[in-house]
Amino acid sequence: MRIGILGGTFDPIHYAHLAIAEEARTQLGLDWVVFVPAGHPPHKPHVVITPAHYRLGMLELALATNPHFLISRVDLERPGPCYTVDTLVVLQEEWGAEAELWLIVGADSLLELRTWHHPERIIQLARLAVAPRPGNPLRRAELERSLPGLYERMRMIQAPLLEISGTDLRRRVREGRPVKYYLPEQVEAFIFEQGLYQDEAK
Repeated sequence: MRIGILGGTFDPIHYAHLAIAEEARTQLGLDWVVFVPAGHPPHKPHVVITPAHYRLGMLELALATNPHFLISRVDLERPGPCYTVDTLVVLQEEWGAEAELWLIVGADSLLELRTWHHPERIIQLARLAVAPRPGNPLRRAELERSLPGLYERMRMIQAPLLEISGTDLRRRVREGRPVKYYLPEQVEAFIFEQGLYQDEAK
């Protein structure tokens, strides 16, 4: 069994997340892609994120039509900062030793992997499905210098370069600008029904 893992705050979930997940699923022959919403991202200690029940609600709406997409609450149900290495350990235990884990990341995140908590253990626990990012060329020599063994554990996937970010979407909502075609219509409706992102500090 092959399982893709896509983590993030998903604040909100948008089409770039969904497109990358589906491309990884089809290109790597994944049985499932598990979306793991962050609880307390260690790299964003001073950033206020939307309460988990709203982010889960948006995820459930966005993933409802794809039977291969699942949600894991593992990072929401444990206290403290949630490190990727710990998430992978928990998910491996949950899915069993025979499950082959693929961590789906963007090229920009891959270049920062050496700064993550126990990066060498991360690449032991999972292979990496790497989505391209504008302006982030990947060079084998550079990757191997940063984290030996990284290049052999990764595979590039072909995915559209959709420059959509949660930060921009939250700003658009606050400023009354359109978000249509950036995220699923059900998620857009949920945002306005719940009054999300209206009062964020600029």
